[in-house]
Amino acid sequence: MKPLLYKRSRRVRTQPVPQAIKTHVTKGDQVRVIRGDQKGHEGKVLRVLPRKGRVVVEGVNVVKRHKRATPQAEGGIIEFPAPIHLSNVMLLDPKTGDPTRVRRKVGKDGTVERLAKSGQPIPRNR
Repeated sequence: MKPLLYKRSRRVRTQPVPQAIKTHVTKGDQVRVIRGDQKGHEGKVLRVLPRKGRVVVEGVNVVKRHKRATPQAEGGIIEFPAPIHLSNVMLLDPKTGDPTRVRRKVGKDGTVERLAKSGQPIPRNR
């Protein structure tokens, strides 16, 4: 008699997979929060989450979590910056230090350069 073979059922996605969106900020940029409880705070971008459309800024939206002790690490209350939405941050102009909009300029060799509204190029810090 042939043994019974059970096929594994495939997981069916109910939600479409989110597409990564283009962001005006990259890791290492200096930004200012323009909306929300943290409005006016400045900080460096620690992480960019393009699929979620969020960004983690140093010292902004700091939350506390209670961590249970494990054999490798001790427990306690840890603080870390939580992500905020990309639309709530604005890049700082390297020349004046004010928040600015970002333009993209494509060079002849195909490289994309970011420009502040003042025309000052914004270097990419990766």
